[in-house]
Amino acid sequence: MPDLHPSPRLSIIIPFFDEEDAAPALLAELRPVVDGLGAVEVLLIDDGSRDGTGRVLDEVAAAWPAVRVIHFAQNQGQGPALFFGIHQACGEAIALLDGDGQNDPADLPALLAALDEADFVTGYRAKRQDSTLRRWMSRFANAIRSRVLRDGMRDTGCGLKVFRREVREALIPLRTLYSFIPAMVRAAGFRMAERPVGHRPRTRGTSKYGLWVMLWRPLVDMLGMAWFIRRRGASPARIAEVRR
Repeated sequence: MPDLHPSPRLSIIIPFFDEEDAAPALLAELRPVVDGLGAVEVLLIDDGSRDGTGRVLDEVAAAWPAVRVIHFAQNQGQGPALFFGIHQACGEAIALLDGDGQNDPADLPALLAALDEADFVTGYRAKRQDSTLRRWMSRFANAIRSRVLRDGMRDTGCGLKVFRREVREALIPLRTLYSFIPAMVRAAGFRMAERPVGHRPRTRGTSKYGLWVMLWRPLVDMLGMAWFIRRRGASPARIAEVRR
């Protein structure tokens, strides 16, 4: 896949799985935001969708030169899709965005501005638009994760995240990567910040994560992550920055 810019300022990565209905509106919202950010590439990951998502993404790419589409032959899950996209990115900074339309692309510029003071910035959903049960489960999971992993973040499940390109070396290919990115980043010694972002109710498609999956998979991986972050050293990029 050819690079769109020799050195784009930003790479935006969005994974999609069976989001044929949600993708067009989200990408229509994203384009005017991207047009104001300079040299940007947009990487759309079709994670083995079974509906018309792949076709929709290809149609967007045909009309929008900044877009590259990557099609997986089989569904791999959000974590592997994000990890693959992150390592395909050419930008000086990388932004992550969910494909279900609940994140507001208009929040991206504020998160990018915060990179002046941090290497990694995550959004937190100040007014989350989910069911009462899902919000309760998320608060419970965040409380346990924060206590065990000590990542200092209030909402690691928020899909909006931006970080400097060198931060990606802190990440490992975990199926529940999206839940533990802040813990990996903090363990590698990078500077972190968080900012409030909007959150919208899902109006198209269905959630891909049942409540049982939200509980047991992150719990099992959290135990391994607790060991990992206590054993790993600071990242070479962070060490070099401190020496300068």
